[in-house]
Amino acid sequence: MKFGIHIGHMGGPLGEMRKLWKFADARGFDWFSVSDHFQESPPRGGEMDCYEAIATLTAAAMDTTRIRLGSGVYCVAYRNPGLLAKSLTTIDHLSNGRVDCGLGAGWHDVEAKAFGFAFPSIGPREDMLEEYAQILRLLLSPEERRANFQGKYFQVSNAPNYPKPLQPRIPIWIGGRGEKRTLRAAAKYADGWNGAYIGPDDWKHKGQVLDQWCEKEGRDPKTIMRTVNLGFYLGADAKGITRGEEKFQSHFGGRNDDRAARTGYLRGSVKDARAMVDEFRALGCTRLNIAFREGPYDWDALEAFAAEIVRGG
Repeated sequence: MKFGIHIGHMGGPLGEMRKLWKFADARGFDWFSVSDHFQESPPRGGEMDCYEAIATLTAAAMDTTRIRLGSGVYCVAYRNPGLLAKSLTTIDHLSNGRVDCGLGAGWHDVEAKAFGFAFPSIGPREDMLEEYAQILRLLLSPEERRANFQGKYFQVSNAPNYPKPLQPRIPIWIGGRGEKRTLRAAAKYADGWNGAYIGPDDWKHKGQVLDQWCEKEGRDPKTIMRTVNLGFYLGADAKGITRGEEKFQSHFGGRNDDRAARTGYLRGSVKDARAMVDEFRALGCTRLNIAFREGPYDWDALEAFAAEIVRGG
């Protein structure tokens, strides 16, 4: 199992963010991803700093040499698919072939309304996700000279994408937990699926649903990479553990919603985290990403996690 770092942009600061992706590049991680939001997640009034995903990932591409560069995930309601294809192609060249594409139906209706994005109900957004994935595959393929697709929500007509990406196939990930539509879309169109902030039991169940959709679609389930994002609230010592728990409570304490009820968070000590990490490894998880929402980060805990779990096996 490989390891990655995911960043939520909440509050930066920029210097901390840059230090984090350089840390990932140097400490044995193989992945760095960004979230796609215009204000903090979960919502906390909209007053926190929040940086844009594509610009952030471009900076990470220029600062790193080894890690793959992804997203968790680009919301299909926020960008034209042609624009995203051009952005990712550019980052692929800047990074010498290290970009991945993550797509999702989105959920943060508060920010969508605030910034004037049309945000239909989940059914139409799932339709948008399926159209979007097909267009991205066409535009990112080195073998397609022009892309043509006429959908209900998105269209491209004789669209070129030059230069072509350096990679012969940029991996497309679909993120989300919806069993009826999202996992079906992953089985049909994705190279990988990411489950966010769910524990081993839930992740195993979602994986079994994905297997069932693969069977219905006539696809070998083993051809889909499967990853998880786990919130990182660990400490290297007693004081760090206390700080981590305080940060967790500031994000989710007192909230009565789905995200607060999920079990995919690493809390306590690095030693405490090993049991959950080992469970995901046993389930065949391709990559486990530790996820941060807000800086500054606990560098002692990060160093301990890298030494004891990422490099320690």
